[in-house]
This record gives sequence, C-alpha cells and structure tokens, in this order.
Amino acid sequence: MRIAELSRESGVPPATIKYYVREGLLPPGELTHPNQAQYGAAHVRRLKLIRVLTDVGGLSIAVTRNVLASIDTPGTSLHAALGKVQYATTPRRDYQANEPTRATALQQADELIARRGWQLNQASPARQLLAEALAAVNSLGRADLLAKLDDYAEAAERIGAADVELVLGRPDLESMLEAVVIGTVIGDAILAALRRLVEEDVSARATVATDGARTAARSRANAVHAAAETQPRAT
Repeated sequence: MRIAELSRESGVPPATIKYYVREGLLPPGELTHPNQAQYGAAHVRRLKLIRVLTDVGGLSIAVTRNVLASIDTPGTSLHAALGKVQYATTPRRDYQANEPTRATALQQADELIARRGWQLNQASPARQLLAEALAAVNSLGRADLLAKLDDYAEAAERIGAADVELVLGRPDLESMLEAVVIGTVIGDAILAALRRLVEEDVSARATVATDGARTAARSRANAVHAAAETQPRAT
C-alpha cells in the first residue's frame, strides 16, 4: 500500500508517518520508485502500537523509540525478552528524599518483596519505583498507608498473574512483547480508572450510614429543641 492508504488504515496523517520514520520509530517502506514506497500490514500494526504508547501511555518519542527497540531486539530467553520490554515501559521517578529516608524506603521495599516471595532482579526499575513511592510516604508520615502495603501487594499479585497469562497466551514472541507493552501502558490506565470507580462506590456506600446518622442526630436535636420551646416558661 502507498502512504495515503497506510494513513487511512492506521488513522495516522502522512506527515506524522514520515516523522515516525525519520525518528526511527517506524521502519521505512520498500522503495518502488525514487520518491515512492510501499508499506504493509506490519507498518499498520506498528503505527497503532506507537499511538498507544504516545497517546494513551503518554510516552515521549525518545522513550517510545527505546520501547520499540526492546521489541525488535529481544533478550536471550523468553523471560529476559519480556523483562526487557517491561523495564522499558516502567516509568522513572526521581523523588528527592534525603539518604536515610531513601535507605529506609528501599529496605521496606525489599522486606515486602521477601515477605511475598517474589523472584526479582535487583536491578528491576519497579523495585526502585516502589522504593521512591515509599520514601514519599515516609516523608509524609503516613504509617497508615504503609500498614496497607500487603493488601496492595495481594491485589497486585492477582493482577500480575492475569497479565502474564494473557501475554503467554499469544502465538509468537513479537505478539507477546507487544502484549507486554499494551498490557502495561493501557493496563495502568485501566487500573487507575477502576481504582477510582471503586473508591467512589465504596465512599458512597460508607458515607450513607454516616450521613444517615448525622441526619438522625440533627433530627433528635431539633426535636429536643422544639420540645423545650413548647414547655411553659417559669415567670
């Protein structure tokens, strides 16, 4: 297909397609004439993946290039290949905490990992991401949130197992790697939305009783006040 047809198939403007080719995100088409190239289904698939990463995932062009390079140059084993792509899609934070706070947070992260029996690479960016989040929690003095850490971990275990099951169910390595990218980027967005929906629902249910108790208390207070107003006053 020519670039105009590729644009129609993918929904990406021709100028953007050319930009992706220049930036190394999209392989160039096969030249048929000096100024003409042919594209195939693989280009459509790659363009859709690029839009997922940039539009849904909010990744920069540079990070997207690294993620796609991880897909194109997988590791020596299936686990290494999947990990390489997952690492590329893991966000990096740089929470500025003092050294004692950072050390405590990293210890808390490692204790959780050991407690849950997770088999992880010490270089995992997710480990560092968790440590930085815990450093922020410690700085804010939110011990109540730390007390819920295993509850979060238990939920994450179920979600992570479902994610890997979906990935391993794909027919080939390339589609597995794409599933890691899509599952991580879109999955994070889905989880964030679901979490907020559940919080809204639980809050609504929990506050019904509280609001009802407050209304009843106000009614009782008004009744007592009204009764007092009707009592004869001493002269």
